[in-house]
Amino acid sequence: MPMTEALHRRRDYAGPALFSYGFRPFFLGGAAWAAFGMLVWLPQFFGELTLPTRFGPLDWHIHEMLYGYVAATVAGFLLTAIPNWTGRLPISGGPLAALAALWLAGRIAVIVSLHIGAGLAALIDVAFLATLAGVAAREIVAGQNWRNLRILLMLGVLILGNIVFHAEALFYGAANYAIRIGIAAVIGLIMLIGGRVVPSFTTNWLARQNPGRMPIPFARFDVVSMAVSGISLLAWIAAPAHLVTGLLLLMAGVLQLARLSRWAGERTLADRLVLVLHLGYAFVPLGFLLSGASALWASVPPSAGIHAWTAGAAGLMTLAVMTRASLGHTGQPLTASLATQAIYACALLAAVMRIAAAFVPSNVLLHGAALGWIAAFAGFLVAYGPSLIRRRPA
Repeated sequence: MPMTEALHRRRDYAGPALFSYGFRPFFLGGAAWAAFGMLVWLPQFFGELTLPTRFGPLDWHIHEMLYGYVAATVAGFLLTAIPNWTGRLPISGGPLAALAALWLAGRIAVIVSLHIGAGLAALIDVAFLATLAGVAAREIVAGQNWRNLRILLMLGVLILGNIVFHAEALFYGAANYAIRIGIAAVIGLIMLIGGRVVPSFTTNWLARQNPGRMPIPFARFDVVSMAVSGISLLAWIAAPAHLVTGLLLLMAGVLQLARLSRWAGERTLADRLVLVLHLGYAFVPLGFLLSGASALWASVPPSAGIHAWTAGAAGLMTLAVMTRASLGHTGQPLTASLATQAIYACALLAAVMRIAAAFVPSNVLLHGAALGWIAAFAGFLVAYGPSLIRRRPA
C-alpha cells in the first residue's frame, strides 16, 4: 500500500484515540506497570507483602520489569515504528485493544498464578509476546522490509527467556538462566535499536545547529562491537563468573563505550531529548564493564552490572523513546519541558542510587532508588497521559 494512502486511512480512523496507534496503550500501560511494580516490590523485599504468585518475590520483580514494563514499551515502539518502516497501516482499533488486553491478562495471570496454576499463567503470559512477534513478522514481511527482520531475532530471544523463566520457576523454584536470557535480549534490543536512533536523532538535531563534529554512520566498527557484545552476552548467560566471560564482557564494554563516543553526544547538551538518549545508552557499556569486573573480582557485586543495564539503560532509554514518540505522534513540539526533564532526572538518580546500593547496602539508597523510579514513571503518566488518551494528530 502506498505511503500516502496508508497515511490517509490512518487519519480516517474514528475509534477511541487510545487505540489509534500502538504507542498510546502500551506506553501508558508500561509506565503504569513500571511504577506499580516498584511500589509493591520493596514491601515484598522486606517481607511486608505477599502476592498470590508462584514466583518468589525477587523473581516476580525481575519478571514483571522484563516482561511487564519492558515488553509493553517494546510493543509500543514496534507497533509505531513498523508502519513507518513499511508504509502499511498501523495496528489499531479492536486488534490493538485485544493485544493490549492480552498483555494485561499476562500481568494478572502471573500475580494470581498460585490460584490458576503455573501452566495456565505461563500460557497466558507467553501468548502476548508470541502474538506481538507474529504481528510484527506479518507486517515486516508484507512490507518487504527485510532489513528489520533482525529485530524479530531479539524478540525471539526475549520470548525464549520468558518460557525458560516460567519453566525454571516451576521445576527449580527460582529462575536463573532465564533472568540472564531476558536481560541479554533487552540489551541486544537497545544496542540494535539504539544504534539506529541515537546517531540518527543526533545527526538531525546537529544539522540544524552550528557546523561541527557529526555522528559517524554505521560502519564495520559497529558490526564488530555488536558481534563481540553478543558473544560476551552468550558467555554471560552460560557462565557469568567465568574468567573468559569476564574478559569478553570487559572487551565489549570498551567497544560499546567507543561506539557511543562516535555519536557526538557531547554536542547535544542543549537538547535534552537527544542528550537523554546518550545518557541512557552510556549505561550499556557501564553494565558490560561492571559485569566483567564482577566476573574477575569478588569486590564487584553482580547486581551492579545488572542494574546498570536494567535500571540505567532500560529505564532511561525507554523513557527517552516514550517521551519523544509521544510528543512527535501527538502533534507536539519536540522539546523537553521542565516536567520531561524532571522525569529524566528522577530516572537517572534512581539508576545511580541502585547501582550504588549494590556496593554499599543501604535501605536509604534502596528506598531512594525506588522512589526515583516511581516518580519518573508516574511523572510520565501525569505529563503525557492526557495527550495519549485524547485525540491528537498522529
